[in-house]
Amino acid sequence: MQLTIRYFAAARAAAGTDSTVLEVADDATLGDLEAVIAKDNPDLERVLERCSYLRDSIALCDRTVQLGRCETVDVLPPFAGG
Repeated sequence: MQLTIRYFAAARAAAGTDSTVLEVADDATLGDLEAVIAKDNPDLERVLERCSYLRDSIALCDRTVQLGRCETVDVLPPFAGG
């Protein structure tokens, strides 16, 4: 499936881009996605350890859960303030 990954704040800085489009397997988990987007980028890998995610605007926390059919995953590092 084709998936748009949108990066915010520290994740955007570490990724070096606002967003990217990837082809991922239909049975990919959140952990699989993290491995793909952090490949060859240790800075992003460190940021992803602290991130939360939105799958088509719905929170996704368990890295072992399959993404399922979706279009967008937002990568949200912890934000200061409120």
